[in-house]
Amino acid sequence: MPLAVEKDELDTFLRTVFPQVEADFTIDELRENHIIVRLNTAEKHLRPGGTVSGPSMFGLADVAAYLLVMAHVGKKELAVTTNCAIDFMRKPEAGKDLLCEGRLLKLGKALAVVETHLRSDGFAPVVARASLTYSIPPKV
Repeated sequence: MPLAVEKDELDTFLRTVFPQVEADFTIDELRENHIIVRLNTAEKHLRPGGTVSGPSMFGLADVAAYLLVMAHVGKKELAVTTNCAIDFMRKPEAGKDLLCEGRLLKLGKALAVVETHLRSDGFAPVVARASLTYSIPPKV
């Protein structure tokens, strides 16, 4: 399915609808069925021991999935996560941003399914994997 919203417009949409995350996330790449979103890791994202916290990694996966769905269905800010399963597999590299690669697995009229893989910037091993389902609001 072709993109309904291009990268720059999607970035503006994110900053308008969710201004509280403005400095946290950057869309690095967007194409059909695929997105890469960066968590600009800061002190607020760390847990004791200096690693990125689980809630921050979940947030990255969730934002990436949301943006990928919006890129394909258009700007429907009321789309919501209905399910998420996340596996934390290894500690992210210290002092590195996290990258989340999302793939759109299914896009229906009411539901979308996205799979994500999180990696430390510059490193190949996956640090977390998530599968997310989004509910798409009906056309009004």
